[in-house]
Amino acid sequence: MNNLNSVLLEGNLVKDPEQIELGEHSNEMSRFPIAVNRYFRNAKSEAVEEVMFINIQAWGSLAKSCGTYLHKGQGVRVVGRLKQERWSDKDGGKRERIIVIAEHVEFKKDPAIKQKNAVQQELEELDEEIAF
Repeated sequence: MNNLNSVLLEGNLVKDPEQIELGEHSNEMSRFPIAVNRYFRNAKSEAVEEVMFINIQAWGSLAKSCGTYLHKGQGVRVVGRLKQERWSDKDGGKRERIIVIAEHVEFKKDPAIKQKNAVQQELEELDEEIAF
């Protein structure tokens, strides 16, 4: 029986992606954390916001696109799989973490660009009204 390991996350980049080239064949990797918000009401009907910070890794051409087009604060939708990493720290203690290996990343429109476009549109309309 095959097990299912698939995640879909939607959130905002916490910082700009870090680009890393690995090995002789220049296999490219990009990693970046995203903040994923969850809003709900607790038992007392109070509004609660829960934030999770998830580390994402992208490889190959997807990594190159993420490094080129993503930046801090931008919204993304990530489809991928979970990967558990295990290692020993310098004191010999066992450490582990779970990351998401991205298989597809959808770049959401940047609100700052949308705002710039709205301002540009407004300026163009004013130019038309003040035609000489």
